[in-house]
Amino acid sequence: MRHKKKTKNRSKKSIPLCHELAYWMSRLPECLWTIPLSNLSLPGSHDAVTYSLDETSTVSVNKSKLLGLMDKHMHWIIHPIILRWCITQTLTVLEQLDAGIRYFDFRIAHRPDDPSTTFHFVHMLYTTAVVEDVLWDILRWLKAHPCEVIILAFRNFDGLDEDHHRHLVCCIKKIFCCRLCPRNVVPTLQHMWAHGYQVIASYEDILQVALHSELWPAIPYWWGDKTTAKKLIQYLELRKHGGRPGGLFVAGINLTADLAYILSRLHYSIRKMTLRALPLLNRWIKKQRPGTEKDCINIISGDFIEKSNFVQNVINLNEKLIPKEHFPNMPPLLSFGKT
Repeated sequence: MRHKKKTKNRSKKSIPLCHELAYWMSRLPECLWTIPLSNLSLPGSHDAVTYSLDETSTVSVNKSKLLGLMDKHMHWIIHPIILRWCITQTLTVLEQLDAGIRYFDFRIAHRPDDPSTTFHFVHMLYTTAVVEDVLWDILRWLKAHPCEVIILAFRNFDGLDEDHHRHLVCCIKKIFCCRLCPRNVVPTLQHMWAHGYQVIASYEDILQVALHSELWPAIPYWWGDKTTAKKLIQYLELRKHGGRPGGLFVAGINLTADLAYILSRLHYSIRKMTLRALPLLNRWIKKQRPGTEKDCINIISGDFIEKSNFVQNVINLNEKLIPKEHFPNMPPLLSFGKT
């Protein structure tokens, strides 16, 4: 049996500058420990495992049949274009954890020609990375960072049947075991530390959630489906005007291109589109605030999370939750880098 974590008298030793983002939750001021995670500002990774897309993969069976047909007959032309528009992250999951990411968008797939119960990630193409291997890597990272808390969003389920779901849920429970936070609590850092919880696992299948108290319902994701930062910000502001959900939710700052847009810009890429938009999107991020009010944000998820101080900007929004009487002697949450 694992010992429960203490929330007081935790080590205050200095952490080397290069590792500070890996420990940012444990470094938050005590006045934020009792705030629900749904009222904090958390950085997230959209399509978190696309760094591992398989260059030899066929197009996912659940995606565009036209694109799949084009890729089959003009593979040497179409496949490089698909890769340019599907790779949204360059850091591995472990590197993203070290960079401060605490929400992971996991699109799960089972290859149609695979008789085994091996699962991969998917974003138009399948990954070489295997889901179970990535989850074991995450567990090892959590053991080395016992006061960090993460949210894993298992989504899409491309090609999974009921038996596949049962096997996947069994893997999740086996790997994270007592680190899984049950959904019948309001998770705060203090509560999770006290009980040894480190993982909130949301699962986009209602039946499996009903059967397992360790699984949380799908977390709402505000997806703008826009090609420019200006249009995406207009969409996000409209969603904010309608009011935030009561629990955990994600505001996605990821841009999206449809097939017509891609075919009209064959030499462009999702990376170029994202980097061009990030300055305006980061200005929008800095204006946001976490909390309970109608127009507050919670998780902000993006592509190429290492660029333009995205992670630092999202984390630093938590300063807006610190009572004013704490400010005279309070250093910035992240006092390094340009924000």
